[in-house]
Amino acid sequence: MLMSPALVALGLIAFVATGAVLLACGFALRILGCWDLASGGELQVRLERRTYLISTLLGFALGAELLSLLLFVHTAESLSSQFVGAMCATGVLNANAFGFPALLLKIAVFFLAALWLLLNRIDNRGYDYPLVRLKYGLLLALAPLTVAEATVQTLYFLGLKPDVITSCCGSLFGADGRGAAAELAGLPPEPTLVAFYGTGAALLVSGLAFRRRLRLGPLFAAGCALAFGVAIAAIIAVLSLYVYENPNHHCPFCLLKAGYGYLGYALYVPLFVAAAAGLGAGLIAPLGRIASLRAVVPGEVRRLTWLALGGFGIFYGLATWVIVRSNLVLLG
Repeated sequence: MLMSPALVALGLIAFVATGAVLLACGFALRILGCWDLASGGELQVRLERRTYLISTLLGFALGAELLSLLLFVHTAESLSSQFVGAMCATGVLNANAFGFPALLLKIAVFFLAALWLLLNRIDNRGYDYPLVRLKYGLLLALAPLTVAEATVQTLYFLGLKPDVITSCCGSLFGADGRGAAAELAGLPPEPTLVAFYGTGAALLVSGLAFRRRLRLGPLFAAGCALAFGVAIAAIIAVLSLYVYENPNHHCPFCLLKAGYGYLGYALYVPLFVAAAAGLGAGLIAPLGRIASLRAVVPGEVRRLTWLALGGFGIFYGLATWVIVRSNLVLLG
């Protein structure tokens, strides 16, 4: 097993966050079964007092989970020099069977944690705790994922052995590879770019319309999810080629290297932030019908919508710059 400060930090974050979530799950069950705002009983008073403490604890824990995704990817990239055959984070994640599952679980926790933090923020601004059952119900759904993430990440870290020969990114994202990564790498450039910019244009139109008509929230959330998926596919299939100026190099992790100006961070951070903000904006829009949130939700939706559109705008702008400045000619 490798030992580094980053691995220790990631392990601590995972176990502290999991412990906080599991601790809060017991409280969540009491909330779902006993919460009655109309009651002035001792139990209700205790629940109202404890919800501030629990939500504050979860805020720190889940906030750390958001940052741990970035730290996890950065750590995988920084360890690539310690494994034979690894050229980037792909080889490190492929060093054992738990690397990529750990990454996918962290991405899922990232989006659900962001949604929970948003619901908690809005609930704290309502005078009658209107979302208390909804946010603690979501917490119960989030708990198995945090447990799975901590478990799989631990198994991954324990299985990291420098003497293991791992594979480079070309074997996973190459034409001869198998699985979803190779399928994405094999997408034709022109249709992929059409879908890429088409979903971006549709997202812009739906976002501007959504700001005026909150009932379009589910449509905007679905558009953000679709744009996020298409963006990841476009990075693997097309954008990476323009960055490397190599028609056969599809790796989405080599973009994180210093040799490419850490371009991957400039692409992925606004993309993930925008997707989380857009999903959150679309999903909370229907909550504006609640009396105590009528003055809260519209403002939150507008801010999140602008954040989503701004993040996607930065991403699309940078992607276009990458294509324009590249010496590689894929089309025409």
